[in-house]
Amino acid sequence: MSLSDNHLDLEMVRRYSPILFMDKLEPFQPIRVGVTVFESDAPSPSFNRSIRFDRSKIKTVIEYAIYYDYDIQHIYDLEHVWIYVDHAGSIASCEVSFHGRYFLGLLRDRSNLSDQDQRVKLFVQPGKHAMSPLEEVFHLLPNVSSCCLEEAGNEGLLEPDLFRGEYKHGEEIDKLSEEHLRTFCFQPSFDYSPHNWASDVFVSWNELRVEIPARMNSLLASLR
Repeated sequence: MSLSDNHLDLEMVRRYSPILFMDKLEPFQPIRVGVTVFESDAPSPSFNRSIRFDRSKIKTVIEYAIYYDYDIQHIYDLEHVWIYVDHAGSIASCEVSFHGRYFLGLLRDRSNLSDQDQRVKLFVQPGKHAMSPLEEVFHLLPNVSSCCLEEAGNEGLLEPDLFRGEYKHGEEIDKLSEEHLRTFCFQPSFDYSPHNWASDVFVSWNELRVEIPARMNSLLASLR
C-alpha cells in the first residue's frame, strides 16, 4: 500500500526530510518534492524500482522525488531519496538516486545523521544532483567538472518514459535546450552549504506529476 494522495502528513514529511549539501556555486535549486508514503511493498510511481521492506522492522518508507527544471547537461531532472523509518520513529536506512541507479545513503556508523534532529545529511553532485553520503565519491567521476563546463547541455531535453509525448515536441528543441543550458556553465567549487527547503516545496507525487509537464511546456515555450 502506498499513500500518494493530496493528504500528506507534512509534519512527518519535514521531520524526515534529508538535509542536502549543495555546491555554493550550484546554479539550480530544487523546485518541488513529490512525496509518496509506503506502508507496505509497492512499486515506486516515479522511479523504476519496487519498494520492499520487512514490516516487522520498518513502519514506513518515505519517497522524496526531488524535481529540478535543469540538470547542467539536460533540461528536466528528477532525483530520489528513500527514508526507512522504524517502529520507534528512528531512521533505520536511507537510499539515494545516483545517475539512474540507487545507493545506500546512510553510513554504517550513522555519522551522517544530524546531531540536532537526526536527519540524513547528503551531498549533491554539482550540476548533476546525484546524491551520496560521501562527497569524495563525486571525485571518482572523471567528468565531475567537465560536465558543468564543456559538456554542459550536451544531452538536450530529457523526456523519460514517465512523461513520454507530454512536452518534447519539435526537432529543434534539443539544440535550443543545449544552447540555453550552456549559459549556466560553471566551475564547481566543491564547497558545500545546506539547502533550506522552501515552505511550499513538499507536495504529493500526484500533484507533482501534474505540475511537471505544465512547467516543462511553459519553459520550452519561452525558449522558442
